[in-house]
Amino acid sequence: MRTTALGGLEVSRIGLGAMGMSAFYTGAGRDPAGAVRTLRRALDLGVTHLDTAEVYGPHVNEELVGRAVRGRRDGVVLATKFGLVSHTGRPGPDGTAANVRAAVEGSLRRLGTDRIDLYYQHRIDPGTPVEETVGALAGLVAAGKVLHIGLSEASAATIRRAHAVHPLTAVQTEYSLWTRDPESGVLPVLRELGIGLVPYAPLGHGFLTGAVRTLDGLDAGDWRRTNPRFTGGNLERNLRIADEVGAVAEEAGATPAQVALAWLLARGEGIAPIPGTTNADRLAENCAADGVRLTAEQTGRLDALAPASGARHAAADMAAVDL
Repeated sequence: MRTTALGGLEVSRIGLGAMGMSAFYTGAGRDPAGAVRTLRRALDLGVTHLDTAEVYGPHVNEELVGRAVRGRRDGVVLATKFGLVSHTGRPGPDGTAANVRAAVEGSLRRLGTDRIDLYYQHRIDPGTPVEETVGALAGLVAAGKVLHIGLSEASAATIRRAHAVHPLTAVQTEYSLWTRDPESGVLPVLRELGIGLVPYAPLGHGFLTGAVRTLDGLDAGDWRRTNPRFTGGNLERNLRIADEVGAVAEEAGATPAQVALAWLLARGEGIAPIPGTTNADRLAENCAADGVRLTAEQTGRLDALAPASGARHAAADMAAVDL
């Protein structure tokens, strides 16, 4: 697989988000041994970028990733996130320096490593200046415990403030054919400052694959059952997006998932999506998107798709993004 640069960090153009192996989606956590096999298969296919977080599980997802990379650590970019689990007893996101220092020790232990390649603040803490959080992260870099730092779901203004304290390598946010929000504010700032973009949910939580046309078959606790884009009639309204992706896929001799990923990769260098899957066949399908080339006409049709109906998160979760 080809690579791209997130700031000064080289990663495979397509990574693997491990969250769904442990939390939030149908089947999560049922087959940890299978999850480890899928993670190792990703490495065999040329994926070098694995993404996790302490809150996934919590904790067990980092342990899975740590088991999977044992013996292959030097060939992997390990990315994890802190801040949604407080080690100081504070409610809500915790970006205090004390929490940063406590969180990293647990993540290093669970991942079975002496350094984290890319360490993100998972959500901005409105009660702690981002300068304090990034200052603590800079201390971890100086100590060699963290090699690169990033933010997740931060506004353009916060990104600028953080980058002024210590260079950011990457920003993680939702970006896909049904979530175009970064294009108007965050992405231009990242381009200006030389920071990479890591789109999570690049397949629209499975929607863009065309496989989710009803909620039938999803576990009762599946996160999508309460997500605005999948409920209140929005799922049916959004099918037009999946249908157009499917039509382009048929023309291109690719799958809908590959088209959705190829569209993202064509946005330029420094963009490295992290689709998640627990299935080895889907993993191979996603990785093959690196070889899909869309025509200008196909790209134009996808660009012209109207925004998805419904907020991308429930109100309480939306309150924690773009801070």
